[in-house]
Amino acid sequence: MKNRLFLMFLLLQCINSVAQNRITSKVKMRVDSLVNAEMKSQRIPGLSLIVVRDGKIDFVKGYGYSNLEHKVPVKPETIFQAGSVGKQFTAFAVMLLVQDGKISLDDKLTKFFPDAPSGWDSITVRNLLNHTSGFGDYTNNLNYRANYTEDSLYQEFKKRPLIFKVGEKQQYSNMGYATLGIIMSKVTGKFYGEFLKDRVFTPLGMTTARIITEEDIVPNRAAGYRLLKDSLKNQEWVSPTLNTTADGSMYVTALDMAKWEAALNAEKLLKKDYYNMMWAPTKLNDGTNENYGFGWSIDSVNDKRILEHNGSWQGFECTIKRYPEQKIAVVVFANLKRASTYKIATRVLRIYQPELSIASVKTISDTEPGVTKRVNEFIINVTEKKLRADQLATELAREIMDSTMQERGSDYFKSKGKFLKSELLSRKELGNDNREYRYRLLFSKEILGLMIQFNKENKIVDLQTSE
Repeated sequence: MKNRLFLMFLLLQCINSVAQNRITSKVKMRVDSLVNAEMKSQRIPGLSLIVVRDGKIDFVKGYGYSNLEHKVPVKPETIFQAGSVGKQFTAFAVMLLVQDGKISLDDKLTKFFPDAPSGWDSITVRNLLNHTSGFGDYTNNLNYRANYTEDSLYQEFKKRPLIFKVGEKQQYSNMGYATLGIIMSKVTGKFYGEFLKDRVFTPLGMTTARIITEEDIVPNRAAGYRLLKDSLKNQEWVSPTLNTTADGSMYVTALDMAKWEAALNAEKLLKKDYYNMMWAPTKLNDGTNENYGFGWSIDSVNDKRILEHNGSWQGFECTIKRYPEQKIAVVVFANLKRASTYKIATRVLRIYQPELSIASVKTISDTEPGVTKRVNEFIINVTEKKLRADQLATELAREIMDSTMQERGSDYFKSKGKFLKSELLSRKELGNDNREYRYRLLFSKEILGLMIQFNKENKIVDLQTSE
């Protein structure tokens, strides 16, 4: 009897194993199909994708070419630029220094820059980490071909006026993170990239991760590309020193990003409290929250928290999306400027975790049909290239009213098919009498998510779509 039960147990295990293998194989076929279709439609030369579950690689694959001139295929070992995904490494390094007691999140910038311009005396390290400093972006009107030292960059930063009061709002700032790199050099006495190597990359076994270099021989380095008048061109050249700033200047492979995810999942190197600080929303002066921590964007679908970030630089795009509740992460690299790695990473994560699909989110009662009507009119106007400035707040109108942006918006929505309707998913009050709404947009071919914010005059002040 015991032998029969044991044999039955083994048989059930075999059946379950076969079934699980079929599910896994089906999932990976869907991922392959998705990636190949997106590479074709977006004209991406090469792409690297990795899925990490519970600290272990579940799926990793290279697609297309890392170098078109030599027809070099992308492999898991191919090195891509990470762009602003590197900000999470800068933030992590700063938190290591906080843990060491060498920096405080409340340290004012004048501690590190005694000759700082007026206004910097109220900006803290925390404000740089969560983009509430009032800094703009130094990349505007910058000579990309000039060589800079950390001091000459600082002198450039000093010329840039603050664009809002500290903590008043949140605005993404590369200048803030580049400044953090300079601060780290002052505190440690070494280049921030060396500190990352010593305290993060080497301890985690990330053997390919490093700051960008033009002169070194870097095995398996991918080339970056851009589309210009429908033709693929090489990335634009910038001075080597601009490829070493702490706002996102990293080489890394998908395999090393798996080691990074495993470390985050196990909360290595930093105490739990510091992880919690990195992944907490930012509270503004008026008490409202913004969904950005320290080097990480914070999102949620069906009340499931998603930690994510995009990167874009020199003909490369990168996205990391983490779903901590299920200990799963997706990282996508592409060697084409403006390729939507975010779209691919989002859809791959949904293949693995269907509960994250926008289609599964429950609707709420729509008590403001007038707002929904404005949203529908906006979608239709964008699709038909009839966008009206009177629908938009002044700042947003300046960004999206030009003909190029209208063309892109129209093409984007048309690719989803005929617009059918919108469904309200959430509503919340923001500061300054602004309101934020999240909708599900139903098209004949696809379903999109939409975050849209209105001010008290019912003008659109911000919006973002998700797929």
